[in-house]
Amino acid sequence: MIDAYQFAPLLIGYLLGSIPFGIILVRLAGKGDLRATGSGNIGATNAVRAAGKGIGALVLFLDLLKGVAAVLVARHFFPDNAELFGATGALLGHLYPIWLKFRGGKGVATFFGILLALNWIYAAIAFGAWLFFFLVTRISAAGGLMAAVAAPVTALVRGDDTLFPMLLGFTLLIWWKHRANIARILSGSEPRFGAKRATAEAAQNGDDDNSAP
Repeated sequence: MIDAYQFAPLLIGYLLGSIPFGIILVRLAGKGDLRATGSGNIGATNAVRAAGKGIGALVLFLDLLKGVAAVLVARHFFPDNAELFGATGALLGHLYPIWLKFRGGKGVATFFGILLALNWIYAAIAFGAWLFFFLVTRISAAGGLMAAVAAPVTALVRGDDTLFPMLLGFTLLIWWKHRANIARILSGSEPRFGAKRATAEAAQNGDDDNSAP
């Protein structure tokens, strides 16, 4: 049973995580509804398509910041392991925002923010995994998927029984949200970074944009 000291950071984390910065910033830039552009996704890459690299970078930063803020708020204002509930709320809010009929992003940027606030070592290892697999495959989704795996593996190796179950759950959620990307990776049709046809294929296939940290 979740008590008030657990529900409150969970709710605060969810509300922070569910802020659709991509939609907000693209609209403020005068570029219309991000969901009607490219892949229709609310993440940073689609924001680049709609409003340019500057807006895309800001969306990426703010999506990451949501995870950081949820953990730090819970840690500062609530006792015990409330930060774990804040982290869980942030990721669920980003993946399933109530304001968008529970159709959110894929969570990699927010996941990195959570890791950074919980323990920078986890964030560094996950980023290293993302960078390695991205450079090898030139597929951002592949980097995001393996970064998600790296976090619970790190917790397992370190014997961190507190973080391991939560991080494993996060990994499963991120992989589930990437299921279309996984199918395209296996079929060889997932767009690669720098390919001339990447934008067109991403739009056609509904590629998500939160596979980069």
